[in-house]
Amino acid sequence: MGTFIQQIINGLVLGSMYALVALGYTMVYGVLNLINFAHGDVLMIGAMAGVTILNVVQHLAPDLPGVAKLVIAILGAIPICIMVNVAIERIAYRRLRNAPRLAPLITAIGISILLQTFAMMIWGRNPIPFPQLMPAESYQILGALISPTQVMLLALATLSMGALVLLVEKTRLGRAMRATAENPRVAGLMGVDANRVIVFTFAIGATLAAVAGVMWGAMYASAQFAMGVTPGLKAFSAAVLGGIGNVYGAMLGGILLGLIESLGAGYLGSQYQDIFAFIVLIGVLTLRPSGIMGERVADRA
Repeated sequence: MGTFIQQIINGLVLGSMYALVALGYTMVYGVLNLINFAHGDVLMIGAMAGVTILNVVQHLAPDLPGVAKLVIAILGAIPICIMVNVAIERIAYRRLRNAPRLAPLITAIGISILLQTFAMMIWGRNPIPFPQLMPAESYQILGALISPTQVMLLALATLSMGALVLLVEKTRLGRAMRATAENPRVAGLMGVDANRVIVFTFAIGATLAAVAGVMWGAMYASAQFAMGVTPGLKAFSAAVLGGIGNVYGAMLGGILLGLIESLGAGYLGSQYQDIFAFIVLIGVLTLRPSGIMGERVADRA
């Protein structure tokens, strides 16, 4: 039972990070019908910017509590990720909105490679170690252990997803996002500025990716220029699992995928951990292409 609970905790932590990144995929797809395959590399930019900021803070204010340093790193990484993601939308995707679907897909892959190359030029090829900020002692829960870093990650993920739900459901911007996702031309006739909504959508996705990137680096104690590829693909699998274009589906898919990975690694062997996400993706696309929550994105007029 202790092993089972430990894997559930690990799965919730991993799934929370997948969910944060999957939300970026699903919001962009809902608004633009576009898969932004460069989104995993925005997570990487967040992690690299976060570790750089952490090293500066460590030098200037070494006596600050670890939680405060992590918060500073996240707050510093967020505007950098927003600038990168908004620039991607403005430069790479805006002119391709009415292009054949293959063109934005190829562009997204090219942007991903470009971001990795720029990161390698700026930060180098070798992994950059994250400083140890949180206490090493773990808390015991029913025979399982959870670290302070994991507790903080779960808290940040919960707050971020709760804030996103409130934004989408309760604000004018959220209503504009839903209207643009339903039909951008009709939304424009009702006074919605589609370009503004799309920019905000990319900015929100970048914010969530920055949080996930810094916490990913803190969890695994390093950051590297190619680190966003696998989490990005798995988060995309989570978005498809939950129902691409559905915010709640992305959250559910991320959590489920994290649990599946963790339980599979715990009972079948960690060497097989990376295959579970793609087995799930193949299974969902084969049996239920619309995903668990099954929201069908409306065809654009």
